[in-house]
Formats: sequence, C-alpha cells, structure tokens
Amino acid sequence: MTKSVLPHKLSVVWMMSLLLAGCSFAPDYEVPKVDDAGQYKENVGAWNEVQPTDDIKRGDWWTVFGDTKLNELENELTGANQTLKSALAQYEQARLQASVARTAYFPTITGNTSGVRTKDSLKLANTPTVTQFNTFAAQGDFSYELDLWGRVRNTVEANQDQAEASAADLENVRLSLHAELAIDYIALCVDDEAAEILQQIVHVDEKALRLSQDRYKGGAVAEVEVDDAENKLENAKAQLSDIDLQRSQLEHAIAVLTGKNPSGFTLSHQVMRLHVPHVKADLPSQLLQRRPDIAAAERRVAAANAEIGVARAAFFPTFSLTGAGGYENKMTGGWFTAPASFWSFGPSASVNLFDAGRLSDLSDEARAAYEQSTAQYRQVVLMAYQDVEDNLATQHYLFDEARSQASALKSTEKSMAHALDLYHGGATTYLDVVSAQNAQLQARLTNLLLLARRLTASVELIKALGGGTTS
Repeated sequence: MTKSVLPHKLSVVWMMSLLLAGCSFAPDYEVPKVDDAGQYKENVGAWNEVQPTDDIKRGDWWTVFGDTKLNELENELTGANQTLKSALAQYEQARLQASVARTAYFPTITGNTSGVRTKDSLKLANTPTVTQFNTFAAQGDFSYELDLWGRVRNTVEANQDQAEASAADLENVRLSLHAELAIDYIALCVDDEAAEILQQIVHVDEKALRLSQDRYKGGAVAEVEVDDAENKLENAKAQLSDIDLQRSQLEHAIAVLTGKNPSGFTLSHQVMRLHVPHVKADLPSQLLQRRPDIAAAERRVAAANAEIGVARAAFFPTFSLTGAGGYENKMTGGWFTAPASFWSFGPSASVNLFDAGRLSDLSDEARAAYEQSTAQYRQVVLMAYQDVEDNLATQHYLFDEARSQASALKSTEKSMAHALDLYHGGATTYLDVVSAQNAQLQARLTNLLLLARRLTASVELIKALGGGTTS
C-alpha cells in the first residue's frame, strides 16, 4: 500500500509545480519607445519604427571601394586581429554563462562513497559496547528547486539576454575594426599620392628659387622675392617629411589591425585605386536596425527587466524537492544488499523572515538598473541618429565642395597652359610658368585631400548605418 501512495503524492506535487511554473514577477517587456521623426533632416526617406536586431548579414562592405589590397587586408583582419579575438572570447563566456544558468531547469544529482574507521571515547557517560567499527557508505543525493515564482526562468532569461548583448558587442567591435582599417588604408594611399605631388612641388619650388636668385643677382628683383621662394620650398619639404611620418604611423597601425608585428610589416607604395561609392540613403530606421550597438543596448534593457523578476521572487518562499538513497554497512561483504539500503525523499521550503530591508533594497536596485539601461538605450539610439545625420550632411556638402574644387583644378590647368603660351610667345618670364605650375600642383593636392575626406566620410556613413548598406 505504501509503495502505491508515494508515487501518487509525488505526482500531485509535480503537477502543482507545473501549474505554478507560469508565475513570473518580471514586468511584461516592451522595447523602450524613442522619439522619432518622419525622415532624416539631411536626407529624404521613409520612416519605420526601430526594431533592433543583430541577425542581419553585413557582408564584405569594403569591397565597394574597388581596391584589391584593401580587400586582402580586411580579410587578414578578420582572422588575425587580437581585439576581435578577445571580443569573440568574451561572447563565448557570455554564451556559456547562459548555458550554465539553464542547468537550473534540471535537478542536481550527486553521488559519493566513503569508508571510515571509527573509535569512540571510553569516557562517555554511556560507554558503547563496541568502541571501534567500520562504516562503508555509497549514496546519491537529489535536489530540485520548484520554480514557482519564476526566479529560475527570469535568471535564465537575463543571462540569455546578456549573451545576445555580447553577440551584438562582438559585431560592433568587428564593424568598428574593419572601418578603422579602411580609414587607415585610405589615409595611407592618399599619403602615397600626396608624396608624389609634393615631390613635384619641391622640384618646381627649386626651379622658382633658382630663377629668383638669378633675377636678384641681375638686379631685377629685391631680395625679399628670394626669401619668399626659399620659404615656399622649405614649407613643401616640411610637408613632405610630415607625410612620410604619417605614412609610417599608418603602416604600423595597419600591421597591428591585421595581427602583425609592425617591425616586420611593410606595405609597398599604393597606387590610388579607391573610388567614392554610392551609399544608399533611402534609410531611416530600417537601417538603424543594423546597428549592433543599438541591439546590444536593447538586449541589456531586456536583461534588466528579467532581473526585476528575480528580485521580486526573493520575497516568496523557496520550495525544493530533496532526496537521498544508497547503501551503508559496517563491512564490505553484503554492502550492496537490500538490508543495507536507505533512502529519504521530501519537500522543503525556506522563507526570509527578517533582513532589515535587504530584499526591498535589492528590488529597488533592480528597478533602478532597468531605468538606467532604458535611458542608455535611448541615448544610444539618439546618438545613432546624430551619427547618421552628421555623415549624411558630410556626404552632401563634400560632394558640393568636390564639384567646386574640380572646377578650380580645371582653372589652374588653363592658367598653366596660358602661361606656357605667353612664355613661348615671349610675353612673360619662365617664373610665371613656374608659378602657374605650382598653383596647379597645389590644386591637385587640395583635390586629393578632398577625395580622402569623401572616402573617409563614406566609410563613416557605412559604419553609422551598421555596415553593408552600399549599392
């Protein structure tokens, strides 16, 4: 009779735990609302409410710049960058922490064996008849917390949310590193091109200096013209030295980004093959979904919401099922026989009766942490909007500036051609030709630096949009 009653009672307890398992004290979670706008101020586009996600494949967005060496370096970064490896390991830790938390859904079963030789004192009030004996034991222990108030489920959910936030952090690191490499490579290519132009400027300035010296010796000009020519030459040489310094530092930075020691890394002279890509601008928030920093911030809000449920559940009793069973004997012979067996099983409960307000403070702390993460999420979204607006404006105004600068470059080319015609016709001196040539080279240099700004702005806009947004 006893054997049939016990399983029945256990089934009742189990059914009650399942019925109560749906109870949770975590608030119903919703993605925090943010201030929206019909469209970007700096661009026309349809508006959709932000629903952050990190499941979008961003792809090799850097290929749109059309440079095979950049593609090669970016691929090396993917496999060798140490910061990226660190972020990957951090995500793996978060994923495993979530996995550990999920084990609380299942009972804990442990087993142990022991063999003990015991001698009792002869000075006891009731001296035992046997003072020396052996105890051999083998037993298993069972424990399981009934998740009546959702403490376990909310703990698991919070850890899972944190793991998803860490995955988004990993994507944010990946996106930032690839963008940093692209920007450094653009700067290095521009430095190589600028160095060639500056070398030509130095050559032209040397001509101008010699002509000014000759004119000064002939009494045609004052010494101030020689000083001015020499000043221009030295400034050009200084600019060239500064370009060389910048290139060296960029080469070192690219080495570290691709996981190499700068001492053994050399990047040969790069021919400017980069072109400004078209970046899709029919955006607003559907492309803000792509930003991994928004996804990470939103997941941390969800985790904080679950932690409120954990803190509230602590006010209620904790119910557990515990049990033990095994064999115990004074000798090894007959150790694992029915007479040597024992078992125990039953429910237990514990409840906090007095803690001087500790649980209340922890609950308030969880609520404050939720409010903090909500504010941080909204700030991340606002900063993302600003980031996109800034880069859209940069793209727009640099495009206009590039058109004006292209016109200015054409004007200097015409001026140089006109100066050559006048010189060959005997209407002017060669110094005027040199001056026109210098102006044309300076315009080329300005045009190149403007191209660098446009290329960098394209990278920044792609990064601001979360990557993978070019056509």
